[in-house]
Amino acid sequence: MTAPLTGALQTPSLKRRLACMAYEGVLLFGVLMFAGFIYSGLTQQRHALQGQGGMQAFLFVILGLYFVWFWTHGGQTVAMKAWHIKLLDAQGAPVAPKRALCRYLASWIWFVPALLAARLAHLPSSTAIFGLLLAGMLAYALLALLHPQRQYWHDRLCGTQLVVSRPPPRKRK
Repeated sequence: MTAPLTGALQTPSLKRRLACMAYEGVLLFGVLMFAGFIYSGLTQQRHALQGQGGMQAFLFVILGLYFVWFWTHGGQTVAMKAWHIKLLDAQGAPVAPKRALCRYLASWIWFVPALLAARLAHLPSSTAIFGLLLAGMLAYALLALLHPQRQYWHDRLCGTQLVVSRPPPRKRK
């Protein structure tokens, strides 16, 4: 377990956090493809729409395990390490499992409003749904600019914060 950081904690820029999120999406593509392969093999799924609800629930749990594990074991996913971003609680200490789970569930506010709107509007194409998702995510991200410390609102709700986490300088020989 790492000790809490001392001194002023700096919030990463919105641009940096969105870049980290995009990189996380690329990495999660592989995680979800592998998990989907395992699920379809175990359930003998022969068609993409067969057992679609079960697959979605399974992938939701896999994503939860991924994020909760990384956030409680060092405070960083692989993408967060690459972008020098760390998740801590509001006091600057490592995140406990309950708080990490709360953050995972609350972070779905990025997607749920747009997905619900797409469903209610019966959007015909995946391009329209993607556009609506992108607009909703951008709107939510911009809401962070209204927060005093520029944190996301689900972090405020869950008592967490994203901070800049630069690696210690290397010692020269």
